[in-house]
This record gives sequence, C-alpha cells and structure tokens, in this order.
Amino acid sequence: MLGLGSERVVRIPTDNQGRMRSDQLRSTLAGIQSPVLVCAQAGNVNTGSFDPISEITACIRERPSWLHVDGAFGLWAAASPTHRSLAQGIELADSVSVDCHKWLNVPYDSGVVFVRDATSHQAAMSLHASYYVTALRAERDNCNWVPEASRRARGFTVYAALRFLGGRGIAELIDRCCRLARRMASRLSETQGVTILNDVVLNQVLVRFSDPTGKEDDEFTAEVIRRVQEDGTCWLGGTTWHGMHAMRISISNWSTTEKDIDLSAEAILRCAKSK
Repeated sequence: MLGLGSERVVRIPTDNQGRMRSDQLRSTLAGIQSPVLVCAQAGNVNTGSFDPISEITACIRERPSWLHVDGAFGLWAAASPTHRSLAQGIELADSVSVDCHKWLNVPYDSGVVFVRDATSHQAAMSLHASYYVTALRAERDNCNWVPEASRRARGFTVYAALRFLGGRGIAELIDRCCRLARRMASRLSETQGVTILNDVVLNQVLVRFSDPTGKEDDEFTAEVIRRVQEDGTCWLGGTTWHGMHAMRISISNWSTTEKDIDLSAEAILRCAKSK
C-alpha cells in the first residue's frame, strides 16, 4: 500500500526465535540516509516471540522514521499482567495493528490499528470525490481514516466482545491459552522423534517429526500434518521455519480446555505412529 516496491525492502537478520536483531538493524541503518519505515512484530507468527521494541526504537529515533508493530495476535499479551512484559516498549511505536478474529474470537476482517499521529494518518488515508456526501460538522468521516470508502460495522462485534469479557476476562483468556500451549508442547515432547522447535512463550507451538525410517523429515512432518487433518480430532497446519517443514499449532479459541489439548496431543502422536 505504501507503493515503495518490493526491491526497496531491506530485511534485517533475526535470531533463532525469529526476533529482529537490533544490532543488525543499527548497522544496516548506518548505510541508509533516507527516512525509514521499520516494521517489527509483537508475536512472531510461528514462534510467538516478540521483537525487542525498545531497542529497535533506540536505533531509529535519531533520524526521520516510523515504527510500525504488527501485533497480529501477540499484542493481546499486553492485556495480561502475566505476559505483559513480552510487549515491553510497544507504547513507543508510531502505529500498531492487531487482529481481533484470533484471540478475541470475533468474525474475520475485524482488525484494529492504533496510530500515534492523527494528522499523518488522516493525510495518508483521506479519500475525496465530488459525489461524496461528507460530514458538515465535527462528525467523523470514516473514509478519511481507512483504505475503504464503505464497510460493514465491524467495530460492533469487537466492542461487544470487549464489553462482555472486560479486562479480567481477556487476561484470563490469554493466560489460559498460553498455559494450554505449554501443556501441548510438554505432552508432545515426551515422545521420541518429536521436537519442539520454539520456546513456547505465548500460544504458538512448532513441532517437527523425525522420519522413523531415517529418510526425509520434511516429508514425514508434512505427512503427519495431513493425517491429523484427516483424523479430525483437531485442525492444524504446516509452515516453514529456518528452512524446515514444521507443524504449527496455534491455540486461541476461547472454548479450548485441558481435555481438548490432551485429546489433540494423543491424536497427533497416534497419527505420527500410524503407517
């Protein structure tokens, strides 16, 4: 949407959990003279790990810059006293986005973006045409703040969920899902030939399976994923992590219980053993 072109993107190396290395960012910025837009993440889509937002901010504040943080699902950690430290420095960002259809369990396309600079935000998004009917007073014209000229009232379901759960309910939901993710990782890791690839700091679990014939682990992991999907006890998908195929388990449903985790873990291990 920025229109800069993919060749203008500079990728910054990450550590083994997918976190941006701030030292590499600083050295890369030393060779760039133009203003920069840095895109960081709060909750890696595979591992759940958080970029060091405070360190990243310190690297860019000496120059014209904009820090955007993709908080897809991880930003919700800030609502939990137990996991809030993961999102340390998030308040320093110029803009932050978060999905509500994941941990808040509302319909798809119910995303939220927080922008620090209202003037820049409106200038970038405003749409005008001679046939538009605009507010005559101080009312808000939403077409001046979002990419679309019209849309359904997505905010209603988000407001309803927030109003129903409250701060305490959201924190409990986050903590429970994170606890269940650790339970899943623990159950799976007890079996020989199963490797947990990430530090389970949030609700994401990356799993890799060793081929019992000693051949191709990538193919065998993909085969286990296929069997689990056909089994129907639970649903999960695959991903590529550091060049390896892996099973990606993401726990965010409000109704998931310890029993569900145990049944799912048993189903996964059963599919890994089946011929």
